[in-house]
Amino acid sequence: MYLVVIGWMYVVLMMSVAEASNTTGTVLGAIVTFFLYGLLPVVLVVYLMRTPARRKQIKAREAAEHQAQMARLAANAVPDATASSDPDAGGHAPGAAENGGVAPVRKET
Repeated sequence: MYLVVIGWMYVVLMMSVAEASNTTGTVLGAIVTFFLYGLLPVVLVVYLMRTPARRKQIKAREAAEHQAQMARLAANAVPDATASSDPDAGGHAPGAAENGGVAPVRKET
């Protein structure tokens, strides 16, 4: 895939040089030719062609993290409910009422 990209960039570079060195051409036209025929399409095509590889890499990384987390859980023998990354996943109330705390202010009737 990269060989085709390198070849196409060479062709576009030569088109740009021909545009800049032509008697009716301009350097601005050469720059526009290089970006519109070369750089922008190549970046788009390479990004789209690498999408499956990026997805595969992300899935492999997530699987490795999951295996490492399972290994830590097995080594520590911690129940699954308290090993979650969510702090309130234990099923208990986040805080209990304390005795001797400040009483709520109510309107007298």
